[in-house]
Amino acid sequence: MIRILIAEDQAMVLGALSALLDIEPDLEVVAEARTGTEALALVRQHRPEVVVTDIEMPGMTGLDLAAALRDEPRPPRVLMLTTFARPGYLRRALDAGVSGYLLKDAPSSQLADAIRRVAGGGRVVDPSLAAEAWTEPDPLTDRERQVLRLADEGLSSLEIARQLKLSEGTVRNYLSESIGKVGARNRIEAVRIARQKGWL
Repeated sequence: MIRILIAEDQAMVLGALSALLDIEPDLEVVAEARTGTEALALVRQHRPEVVVTDIEMPGMTGLDLAAALRDEPRPPRVLMLTTFARPGYLRRALDAGVSGYLLKDAPSSQLADAIRRVAGGGRVVDPSLAAEAWTEPDPLTDRERQVLRLADEGLSSLEIARQLKLSEGTVRNYLSESIGKVGARNRIEAVRIARQKGWL
């Protein structure tokens, strides 16, 4: 049996995924999580072979979860299941050590097969995204991404500086760099472009 943990913040999707996978004779859903933080704790408790996770979740994202799982003593393989057909997300997922990346509109049989392949040490990537992911690299650093996310939440440069324990001038520099790198005119447009590309 392949032991699976599912991390998904939408209750209906979580229940449907769990029910679909439990039909398979060789797959067993051992835990369900609604946040990345909860998923990390449940991985330590249940030690699944595969974690199927969404990207966007409250607090710790699926990408953050994948990166954190790499430091576990016996890290599970990670399969991203997402609605985001954005090459930037795929690129960041692969950089975080993810073994699989599928879109949520894939047939359930494809998901079950992907889990088996990932559990066996293989890699599964939605073919429509694979080539595109390497054509436009993510220009943002992790710190620039962090500053842009906080700006998107409506925080001022001073508030971002306080939260990240940086000077206000440093925050303004990060914002300016981000705006220039993505080809935007201001921070609002920079956030929009970065989200569209899957860089944020």
